Amino acid sequence: MNEAVRYLEVGAQRVVLLLLRAYQLLLSPFLGGRCRFHPSCSRYCTDAVHRFGVVKGLGLGLYRLCKCHPFHPGGYDPVPEAPSLQGLTVHE
Repeated sequence: MNEAVRYLEVGAQRVVLLLLRAYQLLLSPFLGGRCRFHPSCSRYCTDAVHRFGVVKGLGLGLYRLCKCHPFHPGGYDPVPEAPSLQGLTVHE
């Protein structure tokens, strides 16, 4: 059973990475270099999926996209060494 799950994980990871690469090659050049972060959001998501797998990697990528607005300064924002929900907590 574990081998089947691993096979599905690797397959899903390849599909996601292929879609991200297609975006980088086919769409991104037409949109221009507008990302306020370094690395770019698509590169960040690719790195996160490589490091943490599909679910955590896409979660980190989605969180990064949520920070992409005029009120966030942007700048250098690398993939964390370990995924954390620290920035997602609500403080009272």
